[in-house]
Amino acid sequence: MIPAPESLDRLRDGNRRFVLGQKNPGTVAAPRQLAHLVGGQHPFAVVLGCSDSRVPVEIVFDQGLGDLFVIRNAGNIVAPSVVGSVEFAVDRFETRLVVVMGHSRCGAVGATIEALQSQSSPPSPNVNSIVERIRPAVLELMSTPLRDDPSALYHHAVRANVRASANQLRHGSAMLERMIDDGSLMIVGAEYSLETGLVDFFDGAA
Repeated sequence: MIPAPESLDRLRDGNRRFVLGQKNPGTVAAPRQLAHLVGGQHPFAVVLGCSDSRVPVEIVFDQGLGDLFVIRNAGNIVAPSVVGSVEFAVDRFETRLVVVMGHSRCGAVGATIEALQSQSSPPSPNVNSIVERIRPAVLELMSTPLRDDPSALYHHAVRANVRASANQLRHGSAMLERMIDDGSLMIVGAEYSLETGLVDFFDGAA
C-alpha cells in the first residue's frame, strides 16, 4: 500500500516527464508485463477523468499497465456507478489516492454553459443527464460578474465542476468519508491544461 502523499508525488513527477518529453522506459507497455499482471493489480491511484480523447490519463501522468485505476466519462461527473467503482478500488486494492481531473475547454462543461445561457436542453435525454449533473456547479457562477466574461466563466466552470465531483465523492459514500476522516484516504481535484500539458492539483492537495 502506497500512502496518498507519495502517490501524489508520483503523479506530479510523471506529469513533469510528460511535459518535458522525458518518458520513463518503465511505463512503456510491453508484452512481458502481461504475465505479471494476470494474477492481480495494485494501482497506486484512482483517477476520475473526462472521456475527451485529448486527455488520456495514463499518458499525461506517464504511467504504465497496472499503475492507475481509471474511470472516465464526459465531464468527469459522479454517478452511483462511479462512487461504486472508487469504493471497489479503495477496498480491493488498498488505493489511497483518488484524483478527480477535469481539463481546459471541456466540451461537457461548455455544453452546460450553452444550455444555461440559451435556457434550452440538449437534444438527447442522455446528454442532458450529463448536463444536469454539471449544472449546479455552473449555475452558481452565472449569478456573478463572470457571466460577462466567457473565457473566465469557462475556466472557473471547469474548476467548479471538478470541486463538485470531488465533494460528491468525499461526502457521498460512508466508506470513503470514514477513510478520509481517519486520514487513510485523500481525494483531490485537478485540472489538465490542453495548452501546456500540465496538471494543476488545486483542490485538497495542499
